Amino acid sequence: MADHCAYDYSVIRVMPDVARGEFLNVGVVLFAKTHRALLSRISLDEQRLRALAPDADVAGIRSHLASIERICAGGEPAGPHARLSASERFHWLTAPRSTVIQLSPVHSGICDEPEAEVARLFARLVELG
Repeated sequence: MADHCAYDYSVIRVMPDVARGEFLNVGVVLFAKTHRALLSRISLDEQRLRALAPDADVAGIRSHLASIERICAGGEPAGPHARLSASERFHWLTAPRSTVIQLSPVHSGICDEPEAEVARLFARLVELG
């Protein structure tokens, strides 16, 4: 029998012009408490970003997205966030903010494998085709 677990997730969005409110889904962050998993999957499609915002700071956006990956992974590369639990890091990441990188409201689900679920969510919510 499968070991089902509850999880929470949020979609990572790039909103190059906050005033316009247009955004591009670029990743997913998933937290599964019972598996002690805080996972992310991120991919920035520069062509789609340029279509939305030709003057976007791609290098700056990539840097911020990389910091999300480090915070999810934890450990020394996460910097001061390394001292926080996975739950605290997830809640810090998903706190509402008005910046170029934003995370969607938190959604919940149930899965058997958090790693497979983050891949499924990424394919559904971020990838085209």
